[in-house]
Amino acid sequence: MKRLVESSGVEVAFREVDVVTTGTFGAMCSSGAVINLGHADPPIKIEKAWINDVPICHPGAAVDLYIGATAMSERQPFEYGGGHVIEDLVSGKEVELRATAYGTDCYPRTQIRTHLTKDDLNQFYLLNFRNCYQRYACAVNSRDETVYTYMGKLLPRLKNATYSGAGELNPLMNDPDYETIGIGTRIFLGGTQGYVIGEGTQHDPQNRLGTIMVRGDAKKMNPEFLRGASFTRYGTTLYVGIGIPIPILNLGLAKKTAIRDEEIFTNVVDYGVPRRNRPVLGRVSYKELKSGSITVGDKRIRVSSLSSLKTARKIAATLKRWIEEGEFYLTAPVERLPLDTVFKPMRQTEEVSFVANVMQKAITCKENETLQAVAERIVTRSVNHIVMVDDNGKLTGIVTSWDITRALAHGKTALADVVTRRVITAKPDEPLETASKRMAQHNISALPVIDNERKVLGIVTAEDVSKLLGR
Repeated sequence: MKRLVESSGVEVAFREVDVVTTGTFGAMCSSGAVINLGHADPPIKIEKAWINDVPICHPGAAVDLYIGATAMSERQPFEYGGGHVIEDLVSGKEVELRATAYGTDCYPRTQIRTHLTKDDLNQFYLLNFRNCYQRYACAVNSRDETVYTYMGKLLPRLKNATYSGAGELNPLMNDPDYETIGIGTRIFLGGTQGYVIGEGTQHDPQNRLGTIMVRGDAKKMNPEFLRGASFTRYGTTLYVGIGIPIPILNLGLAKKTAIRDEEIFTNVVDYGVPRRNRPVLGRVSYKELKSGSITVGDKRIRVSSLSSLKTARKIAATLKRWIEEGEFYLTAPVERLPLDTVFKPMRQTEEVSFVANVMQKAITCKENETLQAVAERIVTRSVNHIVMVDDNGKLTGIVTSWDITRALAHGKTALADVVTRRVITAKPDEPLETASKRMAQHNISALPVIDNERKVLGIVTAEDVSKLLGR
């Protein structure tokens, strides 16, 4: 469609094309499945349940359960979770169910253990609250250490970047005003036919961050398009394949479905700052993202996708074949997705402390100073940490009172022999709790506070944190 519009124009494409198929395949954490187990004998009103040691939510009556994709196994956390349970069931594998209950007159049983397959379930429906983002941020990490996120493993100091989404093949990007997408739209979902049942949670169309809520019969799905996954040191999820047919009802839709990756832009966001509104370091197109590297400032960064474009193309091609062969019929939405939804942040009634609230002025030194001078500064200023900076005030190292003591015990006199070059740092706008955890993780007692250019703004110590928590 895109090539046709480029070569022959929108009007020719409108006359010649009836439907454009789209596709995407990526991690969609707000996914899960509703199952009904049927009643045991004697019956049980389940209070707590586990499938393959993954805790399963019990939102309804006696034997209705919801398998959340991000729930993690109690025995294999971060390796196996609800997304894997769903994939195992879809694949026809047998799973182990354990459940406990408090017992009632009509549901006297208090525990049960059994094995099930999808054929033993009355209902097994994929029910996903938020899928198919129109576009996603590109993630980088400015911190001095690796961070592990839902955007994957992000190396320190902007050494890599990750992104998600199919770009010009994304369903909602090809119909950004939702002229053909809404409640009741029939779609490709997990290898079978499913439906849009409404806007997804966090639907934010004004910022081109629309989402959809979907439902489909998981008994008919294919594990090629529904895969459990785990992100290192973050958690588990479910990769979901979604494809939506876009009927070309007017010239406007013909033009919209011709969108290219170079027209789709997203922000480069610093995930090294653990805040709701993370710093935006730049703006890139999906064409740049798919090229394998992007430029942020004067830095060239390798970038990789968390989605599978190959599988997204297969979804679009499969959906096209179903339509051509009469196996899939288009449906007009009963109600279109809303365009005026406002995505609000959480209302917080408890105050949160940040590094900026407790950081103190850092006592600094230069690399050309003597060990004796630094030792005297520790005594006269009554501090345990001296931050080394260059002539521009940028961080180059840190020296502690313990470093000085150890140096003197070993007869060392040069500052360069005792300074720690690889310094763990903090940013002023990150939560104090995060900084405290970082100190505990690295068994250190202070963090220099720096800005994005590594200029030293101050220092936060374990003593500062303890005083605040004590209050």
